[in-house]
Amino acid sequence: MAADGTGPVRLTAHEADDFQPAWSPLGDRIAFTSARDGNREIYLMNPDGAALVRLTSNRADDFHPSWSPDGSLLAFTSERDGTRELYVMNADGSGLSRLTDDHAEDSQPV
Repeated sequence: MAADGTGPVRLTAHEADDFQPAWSPLGDRIAFTSARDGNREIYLMNPDGAALVRLTSNRADDFHPSWSPDGSLLAFTSERDGTRELYVMNADGSGLSRLTDDHAEDSQPV
């Protein structure tokens, strides 16, 4: 929608929750969290809702995507190792790397 709140456009139309959108630094992609495949995963789409791609795939939840300043990486929270930890991956979903490893919950990277 416009900055003044006019002209909103629905980008997703799935019965599952789609939430936590994050604009890429160049404004050409939106990363978001969705539960459309049974648990929360990170997805990517164009600003018009087209070219939907699932970036993560595991039985645990992945959520809170956040872009690197140059748009090449996405940091996110995952429960894939039993506790909430921070991970980073390339913007195409490749190159997954765990950033934190402790018993406390780490979440919401920015």
